[in-house]
Order: sequence, then C-alpha cells, then structure tokens
Amino acid sequence: MDWIILFIAGLFETAWAIGMKYSQGFTKLYPSIFTVVTMGLSVSLLSVSLKTLPVGTAYAVWTGIGAVGTAVLGIILFGESKELIRIGFIFLIIAGIAGLRIFAGK
Repeated sequence: MDWIILFIAGLFETAWAIGMKYSQGFTKLYPSIFTVVTMGLSVSLLSVSLKTLPVGTAYAVWTGIGAVGTAVLGIILFGESKELIRIGFIFLIIAGIAGLRIFAGK
C-alpha cells in the first residue's frame, strides 16, 4: 500500500508542475489554487509513504514519477521536443524508478 500511496503522490507532483505552467507565475486564480492544492496533496502523501519506505528511495521515486509525468505532459500539452534522445532519457528515469522499487527491500 505504501508504494501505491507514493505513486499517487508522484502523480500529484506531476499535476502541480503542470498547474504551475497554467498559473502563469501564480497570476491566474484557478490554476494557482489547483497548483497549491496538488502540492499539498503530493507532499502529504509522500510523508505518509515515508512512514514505511526508506527516505532516499521514496524521494527519488517521487521526483522521478513527477519528472517523467511532467516531461510526457509537456510533450502532449505544450508541444515540447519529442526527440528520440529525450524520449530515451525519459525511459532511463523510468528504469531508475523500477530499479529502486525492485531493490528497495520493501
């Protein structure tokens, strides 16, 4: 259950990063509210997962999920680069997340 909570926390991290883009420097009310709420949810869920997961592993996985999700949504929503090398590095982050999960000992 702790890994599921951590995964959801990572999804919320992706959500607040995308929300920040839409908030335009916190000048747009509703995207700003969305960003702050999802930030709070992300950090709160991370803290719940840290009750049982190692901090280094959990933090690396949390930021990795956020980085991959944000990079993918950047491509989809904002037309960011789809260069093969960039996609390859995104897959390396995913491999790192999987490796941490497999070898975390929990």
